[in-house]
Amino acid sequence: MAENAAATGAAEEPPVNGTADAMRQHTHDAGASGHEPLGGPATPEPHPAAPHTGSRAGRNLPAALTVGFGLGLSLIAILLFVPKVFIGVAAAGVGVATWEVAKRLREADVLVPRVPLIVGGQAVFWLGWPYGASGVAGAFAATTLICMVWRLFDHGLRTAPRNFLRDTAITVFTLAWIPLLASFATLLLLEPDGNLRVLTFMILVVCSDVGGYVAGVLFGKHPMVPSISPKKSWEGFGGSLVFSVIGGLLTVTLLLDANSMIGVVLGVGLVLVATCGDLIESQIKRELGIKDMGTLLPGHGGIMDRLDSMLPSAFVSWLVLSTLL
Repeated sequence: MAENAAATGAAEEPPVNGTADAMRQHTHDAGASGHEPLGGPATPEPHPAAPHTGSRAGRNLPAALTVGFGLGLSLIAILLFVPKVFIGVAAAGVGVATWEVAKRLREADVLVPRVPLIVGGQAVFWLGWPYGASGVAGAFAATTLICMVWRLFDHGLRTAPRNFLRDTAITVFTLAWIPLLASFATLLLLEPDGNLRVLTFMILVVCSDVGGYVAGVLFGKHPMVPSISPKKSWEGFGGSLVFSVIGGLLTVTLLLDANSMIGVVLGVGLVLVATCGDLIESQIKRELGIKDMGTLLPGHGGIMDRLDSMLPSAFVSWLVLSTLL
């Protein structure tokens, strides 16, 4: 995802630590990129240096591979044998990712209302199962309204909220970024052969990651967006395209028994949105002055650090496959 060197060949810059020198360096970097950390000069949580593994990705590669393979095999087994269980597993991931982001935002003095955001996010995700897109839309609108009112009165009736517009706008953004986009995985699962459709989009995101990592490490020389992700390269992006298109051709033909050109469209589309998903989270973390959203997954960061490219890919996969199949 944003930190797994997919389409990059390397990771983001090191996190800001609690020392004065690190804070001065972070301030310099933020000024050079035209962005200041949200919440002003507050010092982010210190992060230990990543252990040296000889990987240009700047990650503990053995741990990352172990966790990645374990998660991948578990999800494949669930989708093939007990596909409805996937909804519960994905909902748990969405809940943890929402909590991670809300925690990081509040550390930066962005007071998103965590309780309605997390609970409402679960409603957005789960109501797609019995009620489809209408359930998702209704839950999203209701949660948005509840979050606005919650933030308006969270300091009581006699105290005017501070930064109300900023905080509610970021709250709605977070609700759309995580639970709303994730809900399209549920909608995709409910389609005919839905478990295979979900498996297809997940395989293509992995193909994009692997292709970007390999091409970026071996050939990466020309930065794509150095102001946001200095190590993301055009060569890595090309590797993502090649791997994802090949993966799309194979999965759409073999798993879905559909026209191979749909695989090409899906492969190209997922590389584009997965890369944008990486960059969006990279920019958010840059503004927050952090390296990872969490620490739950060794070698990867937090749950959100694994979902950043999956979330927009779920929507595009639902859109492409529902339209063309």
